Amino acid sequence: MKIVAISDTHGQHRQITLPDGDVIIHAGDMTRQGTEEQVVDFLDWFSGLPFPFKIFVAGNHDFFFEKESPEKIQSLLPENVIYLNDSGIEINGIKIWGSPIQPWFHDWAFNRQRGEDIRRHWDLIPENTDLLITHGPVAGILDRTVYGLPVGCDDLLECVQAIKPRFHICGHIHEAYGTVDAGGTRFMNASILNEDYIICNPPMIFEIP
Repeated sequence: MKIVAISDTHGQHRQITLPDGDVIIHAGDMTRQGTEEQVVDFLDWFSGLPFPFKIFVAGNHDFFFEKESPEKIQSLLPENVIYLNDSGIEINGIKIWGSPIQPWFHDWAFNRQRGEDIRRHWDLIPENTDLLITHGPVAGILDRTVYGLPVGCDDLLECVQAIKPRFHICGHIHEAYGTVDAGGTRFMNASILNEDYIICNPPMIFEIP
């Protein structure tokens, strides 16, 4: 199964060239201000992509998904798009879990205080998860800002080290784009834009047998 992963497109999704694949994953921040209009435009584009499976989580810019009711969100979701919000899905035997949550960051959407407040979200991740999608990174891996500050989540790192998913896809910190293999997990920050919101990074591509 060929998977293509992107993140942090911030309204520039229609300018991106994507390779073929079986699954497309967007790890959040598909909008700039998180308005309904911006979300509808993204979903129109996303649902039309030629991938059999289309999965996304929201990010800290995507206020619509935090403010609106589940019923309202569901009414806008195309039938061929999978939205994960502390929830999961299994595709061809691959167990996938997604969450938009990240540690408190500039008073944006889906912020949680470190410690007990955020840990209750990570406690929901099943132990048999193969592919984990979170908007924010774990602590110490692909989480440094342009100023060198590590802003990843210690509680999420602890969870990932215990569960050991085969893959962890995130975004959030644009300048931390890249891949790191550690502790049996391949960590991928799939941010398409750089810190100046310019498209400069290619989609991540990987295979799961």
